[in-house]
Amino acid sequence: MIRLRLFGRCRIYHDPVSPVLKAPAQIGWDAWFRSIDLVTPRKLKGRELLFRTKDWWTTDPSEISKVVEQHGRLVVGEKGELLVEFEDQEAVKALSTALFERFGDQVFLAP
Repeated sequence: MIRLRLFGRCRIYHDPVSPVLKAPAQIGWDAWFRSIDLVTPRKLKGRELLFRTKDWWTTDPSEISKVVEQHGRLVVGEKGELLVEFEDQEAVKALSTALFERFGDQVFLAP
């Protein structure tokens, strides 16, 4: 299994950035007739973390996910980083080529 980080160009500074999940999302509950103090922590999945780049990256995450999911699988690493998981080196090459053809230097993979 090969795992590489997915980077995109920052919309403001144009340097390569990648989202990192620093803490699980906390989901709370409100009810009409009472207060519920329950908070449920939940880790985001790879696709969900990618979609958090909307308006941060120069490219739309829905377009990126279409390309990435043809060649690999979006996952969140142990340190919260956005990764693409591949079966073999050919899939890595295929996705790198597809990303460059579709997005130029705006989206790319790195170790």
